[in-house]
Amino acid sequence: QVQLVESGGGLVQAGDSLRLSCAASGRTFSSHAMGWFRQAPGKERALVARISWSGGSTYYVDSVKGRFTISRDNAKNTVYLQMNKLKPEDTAVYYCAISRGQFGTNRYYEYDYWGQGTQVTVSS
Repeated sequence: QVQLVESGGGLVQAGDSLRLSCAASGRTFSSHAMGWFRQAPGKERALVARISWSGGSTYYVDSVKGRFTISRDNAKNTVYLQMNKLKPEDTAVYYCAISRGQFGTNRYYEYDYWGQGTQVTVSS
């Protein structure tokens, strides 16, 4: 049974930083790409960033480029999302997910397992 547990969300002000963590268990974590998605009220869940199995390849949506950094520590079965210069429009529930493959895609349905989500709220 695969389990993903996110942590690190909270209420911050615009311009602040947060670091999200996602700890995985029950699967060969290091063989699969990982993604961070977010879902704001009334909107669809969308990819924020993804990282390949080795950490050698990353992808970011345009709205977070230069502000967010995804990384992973395969020895700890953990993936991170460092979020800097947060904006009110970053407010959402953030989810981590394990991809079916080594490099991942932008399509949520190609991710097999999901965490429970962590709320990030950015006030202006």
